[in-house]
Amino acid sequence: QVQLVESGGGLVQAGGSLRLSCAASGRTFSRYPMGWFRQAPGKEREFVARITESGSSTYYADSVKGRFTFSRDNAKNTVYLQMNSLKAEDTAVYYCAAQTGVTGSYSVSGYNYWGQGTQVTVSS
Repeated sequence: QVQLVESGGGLVQAGGSLRLSCAASGRTFSRYPMGWFRQAPGKEREFVARITESGSSTYYADSVKGRFTFSRDNAKNTVYLQMNSLKAEDTAVYYCAAQTGVTGSYSVSGYNYWGQGTQVTVSS
């Protein structure tokens, strides 16, 4: 079992930055690849980024590539999403999740443990 709690969301102007954190409980945190997803009003939850268990590899949606950076600190049971050059279209609730499935690295179905989400609002 992994419990996840996100923080760091807020209101920021376009072009600004935010850093999201996701703290995990449980001794098995380092076993799981982790992901960030987001859901805008009226839209489906979508993949944002993924990081491997060790943090050695990261993967990003095209829409955030070059602007967002995903990292993790296994000693602190925490993952981070640094978001730079934010745009109005980045406005959404952001969720961190632990990937428990073998497949589905870039889809909601591959992740069984989810945080409650944190709101990010980018004003234009």
